[in-house]
Amino acid sequence: MVIWMAGLSGSGKSTLAKSVEHNLHEQGYLTQLLDGDNLRTGINNNLGFSEVDRIENIRRAAEVSKLFAECGIITICSLISPTIMIREMAKEIIGTDNYFEVFVNCPLEICEQRDVKGLYAKARNGEIEQFTGIDSPFENPEKPDLELRTDLESLEQCQRRLLESILKRIKN
Repeated sequence: MVIWMAGLSGSGKSTLAKSVEHNLHEQGYLTQLLDGDNLRTGINNNLGFSEVDRIENIRRAAEVSKLFAECGIITICSLISPTIMIREMAKEIIGTDNYFEVFVNCPLEICEQRDVKGLYAKARNGEIEQFTGIDSPFENPEKPDLELRTDLESLEQCQRRLLESILKRIKN
């Protein structure tokens, strides 16, 4: 299966993804984590942040995820995936039965407070253009399989809920 984690930068996607991937691996499951950093330094290193490049970034991530899922690897994608259209494209590529959408929901203000890389400050200063949440929109998922409110629940609560949802889906 593919766990597709969508949310703003700073929402907690990567932290949750790494934790759950580690936990699943410790339980003996084959896992693979794909996120913006490892994709953009490798397979997507020729892409920028234009709308066309963002769509291609997600298309490639979905295609790679589909290949992993077909081999029985639980793939966790931690990607902003800012639009409904982009997430629907990923779901179509991966296949409805293998796609599990997680909305890591956190208000922009909290994401900005958590911003360890200083990206929001750079976007607000005009140093980064088309930054999601600032001058590029993020469309909340309409019907995610799971919504995690990282501003209202602890990291441990979110991790537990995510892991329980994944294991329930795997075992059915």
